[in-house]
Amino acid sequence: MMENVSVIKIFYLSGLTEPKNYRFVLFSLTLVCYCVILLVNITLIVTIILDKNLHEPMYILLCAFCMNGLYGSTGFFPKFLWDLLSPVHVISYSGCLVQAQVLYSFACIDLSFLAVMAYDRYVAICRPLQYHTIMSKQRLIKLLCFSWFTPFCINGINIFLTSRLKLCSPYIASLFCVNWIIVTLACFPAETMVNNIVAYITILIYVFHVVFIVWSYIYLIRTCVNSVENRAKFMQTCVPHLLSLITFAFTLLFDIMNIRYGSKKLPQSLKNFISMEILVIPPLMNPLIYGFKLTKIRNRFLGYMKFRIK
Repeated sequence: MMENVSVIKIFYLSGLTEPKNYRFVLFSLTLVCYCVILLVNITLIVTIILDKNLHEPMYILLCAFCMNGLYGSTGFFPKFLWDLLSPVHVISYSGCLVQAQVLYSFACIDLSFLAVMAYDRYVAICRPLQYHTIMSKQRLIKLLCFSWFTPFCINGINIFLTSRLKLCSPYIASLFCVNWIIVTLACFPAETMVNNIVAYITILIYVFHVVFIVWSYIYLIRTCVNSVENRAKFMQTCVPHLLSLITFAFTLLFDIMNIRYGSKKLPQSLKNFISMEILVIPPLMNPLIYGFKLTKIRNRFLGYMKFRIK
């Protein structure tokens, strides 16, 4: 085993197995997808920033949510597009760790924002008279900072623990750098025990996030059942959150199951599709869900389009 230990400076991403004849088509589709993600997220962000009527906690959280979508997408798409046109798919050791940090923190930040949004809706519907006191500007800033920096630091610890491992192979069987796959390349499995413990603690932390979100919406549904006004509020502002949560939860679950427990017998193309879901579907669907469902945003955007046409 000691003979195989060497200093890894470059990783080879061996997940892209599609024939070269199809890569240009795949490149075109991926580029269109990335451009649409940029367009819908930037449009929503700019709409909220420019309209002072949308400077409310719910919309500010949504703006930050879309910024995180851009953050995660940028961590994946440019490198993937480059690889589609390149004969060799390589990434530097440090670049790989940075990409893993970006993609993991993106997923955790998304979940943190969904938890804060659930809390915001709980206060707005269940404690409306105290809403502006509870969701003050100062508290909103604290919640935003907590949602950004806590996941970033937690995942930074995971990546740091990975960086100390001695690796025996530079080959990553994925389209992008995945922390858990890098850990499995360790020459001495005993050294990965701390990585496993911290990884499961991280998963547990975000399982509690999901439990909190589910509990919030169960409480909201029970509160709204007997009130026509609250039911209208719920359908207008909570349904988009639920759709985002369901979309994110299913894509994340499939991704975790594929990374941790995926069968080696599965075709690589299917594994690639599963791993890409969380990087494509939430950043693409979330702005569309909120843009179409939230009346203020929809009316502001349609008003802006009519003004541009005139």
